[in-house]
Amino acid sequence: MEFIPISEPNIGEKELNNVIDCIKSTWISSIGKYITEFENSFSSYCGVKYGVSVANGTLALQLALKSLNIGFGDEVIIPNLTFVATANAVTYLGAKPVLVDCEIETWNIDPTKIEKAITSKTKAIIPVHLYGHPCNMDPIMSIAKKYNLKVIEDAAEAHGSEYKGKKVGSIGDIGCFSFYGNKTITTGEGGMCITNNKTLANKMRFLKDHGMSTKKRYWHKEIGYNFRMTNMQAAIGCAQIEKIDKFIDIKRKNAFIYNSFLKDCAEIILPPEKEWAKNTFWLYSILLKNTNINQLIKKLKEKNIDSRRFFYPINVLPPYKQKGDYKVSNMLSKNGISLPSSVNLTEEKIKYICHSLLEILREISGNSSSNTRRF
Repeated sequence: MEFIPISEPNIGEKELNNVIDCIKSTWISSIGKYITEFENSFSSYCGVKYGVSVANGTLALQLALKSLNIGFGDEVIIPNLTFVATANAVTYLGAKPVLVDCEIETWNIDPTKIEKAITSKTKAIIPVHLYGHPCNMDPIMSIAKKYNLKVIEDAAEAHGSEYKGKKVGSIGDIGCFSFYGNKTITTGEGGMCITNNKTLANKMRFLKDHGMSTKKRYWHKEIGYNFRMTNMQAAIGCAQIEKIDKFIDIKRKNAFIYNSFLKDCAEIILPPEKEWAKNTFWLYSILLKNTNINQLIKKLKEKNIDSRRFFYPINVLPPYKQKGDYKVSNMLSKNGISLPSSVNLTEEKIKYICHSLLEILREISGNSSSNTRRF
């Protein structure tokens, strides 16, 4: 079997033609028709009024925080299990990320533990929709309202995921997305902030373009940033957004195929999907009981199958190292693995991956009679 990567983009003729058109127009930097088209089409898809494109997903978080006047000395609550960009974006502005443990049901931030983490310095909560499963947003929004906190949804891994019928990113004050090459839709690099608040949208557009006045060119009223997406990136995005529902349908179908092959293995806990959620399975991620994850990854690689550990918990990383009650997030990180999740996967490849995984688990456990599905 040829090498099966953890993820790969699906790029077609429309993307290529858009980029060629962009190059021929000579509008290849941060001004051009594709920027506006992509912002409008993506925000509309998410069910909100305004989209503000940026150079990557980390900058989307930083821009959202800055537009809400979060800075030095402030505190922002984030989950302990997330990609480090969530913590870094807070830190870049001189604020402090306050870590909260996750819940076992969704692998996301535990709403029941948020209130205890709030202090007089707390200004915002960043729920992260991990691996494509939505956070339980109602209690988070209730807590935010009670303490007058802002909510920035980190939806970098959850394009098109839904909470009670609403697209993630549309529920809080601002939603932030990434369009990195391994995301459900991609612009190579790139990101987006979405919001229904016109004032916030205008402020983000102002800040991302060097804080330059829209009425007086080269007049900079504040210290801004160069966070702009290029027209070429947006050209790819315009083609990708047309395919997003197709991609999500494929990812969900593939996840259910995985589930059908792995459901009878006692060593495996399948990915969650709560009754109120639509999981888009950005990565097909599972938990394993009593398994050496590093050894498993090595053996999968020998069979030409790529895989990834879960993120390390933020509290064990050197810049943020701290003690605390992070039992669930540490357990998830220790036992979690993501399997190939590309929309280009075939059922034959998924079957091969599952067969190989179960074979390795039997080998590692030394129990050839493990309760596993026959192929």
